[in-house]
Amino acid sequence: MNRTQRKIIVDADACPRSCLQVIREAAQRFDRQMVTAASYNHQIDSDCHITVGPERDAADFAVVNQAAAGDVVVTQDWGLAALVVAKGAAAVSPHGRVFAAEEMTQILEERALKARYRRSGGRTRGPRRRTSGDDANFRSALFRLLERPNVSPKTL
Repeated sequence: MNRTQRKIIVDADACPRSCLQVIREAAQRFDRQMVTAASYNHQIDSDCHITVGPERDAADFAVVNQAAAGDVVVTQDWGLAALVVAKGAAAVSPHGRVFAAEEMTQILEERALKARYRRSGGRTRGPRRRTSGDDANFRSALFRLLERPNVSPKTL
């Protein structure tokens, strides 16, 4: 791999298969390398796959280590999104949400509040069931990010 080539990096532990197919298509169309990272518990079909152990956040650390300015990271993990955006990469969720740098403080505060609530015995809702509209939103957001040269979350 050319170290200057911008990549699409996927937190593949929780990435829906329909998104992986869209990412493969986008990587080919925009001449980007697709890098996936997941624990060995997941079967991911990818030419450049990083297999990590079952430790908590192991795939997230692999993604952060791979990410550089100009890359696009696909994740639904808000903490991981904050880390890669701070490195100058763009982050998009499998639902098509593009994470902007200026909203990261609020997102992380909400994440911390929800975690505290769950630790005290409360229950929060998980992600809603995936729809074909989610696939369309994801495709649109990913392609929009890749079509812009020198993409930055601040320019979206």
